[in-house]
Amino acid sequence: MNHAIRIHQTGGPEVMCWEEVAVPAPAAGEATVRHHAVGLNFIDTYHRTGLYPLPLPAGIGLEGAGVVEAVGAGVSAVKVGDRVAYAGGPVGAYAEARNIPAHRLLKLPDAIGFNTAAAMMLQGLTAAYLLRRTYRVQPGDAVLIHAAAGGVGLIACQWAKALGATVIGTVGSTAKVELAKAHGCDHVINYSSENFAQRVREITGGEGVPVVYDGVGKDTFIGSLDSLRPLGMMVAYGNASGPVPPLDLLLLSQKGSLFVTRPTIMNYTAQRADLEALGNELFDVVAAGRVRIEVNQTYRLADAAQAHRDLEARKTTGSTILLP
Repeated sequence: MNHAIRIHQTGGPEVMCWEEVAVPAPAAGEATVRHHAVGLNFIDTYHRTGLYPLPLPAGIGLEGAGVVEAVGAGVSAVKVGDRVAYAGGPVGAYAEARNIPAHRLLKLPDAIGFNTAAAMMLQGLTAAYLLRRTYRVQPGDAVLIHAAAGGVGLIACQWAKALGATVIGTVGSTAKVELAKAHGCDHVINYSSENFAQRVREITGGEGVPVVYDGVGKDTFIGSLDSLRPLGMMVAYGNASGPVPPLDLLLLSQKGSLFVTRPTIMNYTAQRADLEALGNELFDVVAAGRVRIEVNQTYRLADAAQAHRDLEARKTTGSTILLP
């Protein structure tokens, strides 16, 4: 019998249960994937706590890598035996095996293993749409990337540097400064002890940056606006410190006719062609060695609750995977 992590109520890590869950034959358009590794992401905690509500009971997890065991009628994107990975849903990746819409699966290049794939798909595709679509980073741009030592941050900082940007990263502790520097940051700011908006102005000669990539949320939002140059773009893609309070739009005009967007990976990968294009860009930079994917923590899938505790306590860096 297949096992999976399920939640029957929202709350802390203790609400996650390791249960037997049947995996029926895949329906039309679906494929059955036997996971070799599953990714851990902060959005998983939002589903667990109810910040992003799910119909209960529910599985959680948005990212995995494994082998296709069966396909339903009408599936042509993948075949039995293919090595695949996916990110962005539907939820339910915290499982030994599952059925998933086949159009969400990407075939893995031979050069990329399962652990690497599970560690990079959601974070890497997020970095891909942020840097290549939401605001397309150009050589010579100065960019501010919050949580530079986090999963998305380590990938985005390396990728932005490879694109020719000057990368300014923020971290929450002195222990993470060197890690961020080793992954593409030209300047690292510890926002727990420094005024990061002031430092950004100093680094950019008073101009500010054209874009801020902010996955932290409430604690950094206003400072992020203050870091932008006129007509700059605030990309608020996460809420690690809590949701951003309601915004008075007049503030955007007062600070330089700024743009604000709240993107999601599902919108940027809703079309199969967009998913494949972003996936190919990600696979290319990883296979070429321009972006290194480092799995810094590994847990048993059955121990996902402890992984959530460590993630929320900011004890993790880079990517974390769960092994069935």
